[in-house]
Amino acid sequence: MVASDIQDFSEGRTKARAYFCYLFSKNIPNRLPSLTIDMIMPRLLKIKADLEKCEGIYLLDNRGIQVTATYSASKQIDSDIGKIRADRAYYYRAVREERCTITDPYPSLITQELTVTASQPIFCEDGNLKYVACLDMPLDEVIKIAHMNTSDAFFSKLFKYSYAMFAFALIAVALLLFSHGIKSFFVNEITVSHLVIDDMFKATILLTLSLAIFDLAKTLIEEEILGRHKEPNISGPHKTMVKFLGSIIIALSIEALMLVFKFAITDPQMLLYSMYIIGGVAMLIVSLAIYIKFTKVKNDS
Repeated sequence: MVASDIQDFSEGRTKARAYFCYLFSKNIPNRLPSLTIDMIMPRLLKIKADLEKCEGIYLLDNRGIQVTATYSASKQIDSDIGKIRADRAYYYRAVREERCTITDPYPSLITQELTVTASQPIFCEDGNLKYVACLDMPLDEVIKIAHMNTSDAFFSKLFKYSYAMFAFALIAVALLLFSHGIKSFFVNEITVSHLVIDDMFKATILLTLSLAIFDLAKTLIEEEILGRHKEPNISGPHKTMVKFLGSIIIALSIEALMLVFKFAITDPQMLLYSMYIIGGVAMLIVSLAIYIKFTKVKNDS
């Protein structure tokens, strides 16, 4: 699944970049006098030969103009010479950061599949930018590189299957609570003409709890199993916590509102206790806001 692959890439991005940085630093001459294309390209072609699944390698000048053909797995694309790549992330990130970088996955023009480009700035002896070496790799191969440690892959699958079991168990609990909540309407004969406040509140509590638990299970499936994350400014381990606390706040808010109506009708002296719950909800909202503020992270540049 594409969403899951992108999540795997995000988690292993640092390892993948370190791997490509090692390849570039080991093979590509840098900060040397009289650097030429003829000095660099044989080294790039060697890297391509070592990487069986490499989609292509090419060289850009300091202005982002491609100065060599694109050497793909099966052919040499000479028509790419002279094309301007200055607006591509693999060029301007390498220039801005002055170090090896890798891009986010994007559709390849050669294979039409998701590709990641690793790029290495090459400097003259005086420190001025001379070239940018680029290497295209399929996303699935980059993920394999990032998860070369077999224990990482094992525990990643173990945790995913564990989350799946917990999520489906929670769904079963939510459905059980939901069925009992619906059942209570018929057992207690809750109708417009026969309305017992206590019975109605008990049914509503069961339905609210089932909704909160189902929402938590849905979040676990989306984020931990399918790899879909809707809050890009919150780091991975905290997304489920934020969603869960949000569900608890909503459930408690509903319960507090129900108690206000119940005590207003049956026992006004007990309204103070419902206000305690409302105060607790307010404290949870403030705490959640602080939690989100301190767990926000900047996106990978």
